[in-house]
Amino acid sequence: ASKIVFGVIMLAVAVWMLERIIAPELTMLFWAMLCIIPAIYLRVLDPLPEIDSGWHKFWKGAGVILLAYGVLILIGLSAGNTNPLLPLKGLASGSTNPQQEAPIEFKRVASLAELDQKLKAASAQGKWVMLDFYADWCISCKEMEAYTLNNPDVKQALSSFVLLQADVTENNDQDKALLKAFDLIGPPAILFFNLNQQEQSSARVIGYQEAEAFLQHLSQL
Repeated sequence: ASKIVFGVIMLAVAVWMLERIIAPELTMLFWAMLCIIPAIYLRVLDPLPEIDSGWHKFWKGAGVILLAYGVLILIGLSAGNTNPLLPLKGLASGSTNPQQEAPIEFKRVASLAELDQKLKAASAQGKWVMLDFYADWCISCKEMEAYTLNNPDVKQALSSFVLLQADVTENNDQDKALLKAFDLIGPPAILFFNLNQQEQSSARVIGYQEAEAFLQHLSQL
């Protein structure tokens, strides 16, 4: 069992690295396989003998969780989802407030020139700007979007901001220029700009931050 655990960890690292260069749908399939196949090796489908060790039961329980999560990822993949952290997102029925379920919407910026243009437009509207640096291969970015930025209270607090996003997945020259302009190594990073189009460096959020902490951070701006 221990060999299986270390083998799965190594494969998980490989999938995490491949996320940077392969399609999100293929990544979802790999994560599902990484959950389901080890569960089979853990004999999750075999009945437990009447007399069995506690460790065997423990590994079987872990296998059941892996199998169930792998199936959920496959269901999400078939529904068009590409985030393994939220495989069933959007599939819930009977929501009393559909607006709350809508994902947070960003306006994309692909260059410094585009950013400058949108900052001027936001300033003319009398609004602050939040700029989110994102990449498909960035796990923390997906966690930030899924658990923090899509939190209903956070979305409400951000309703008065112009929300921009720089997708640096391709890491091309324009992406590198955007990162270099703000002395960033890479995502995740969230920057805030005031009405004078000046970035508030002390207000930066680097890395993942939980919804409650992010709300408190917004209240201090």
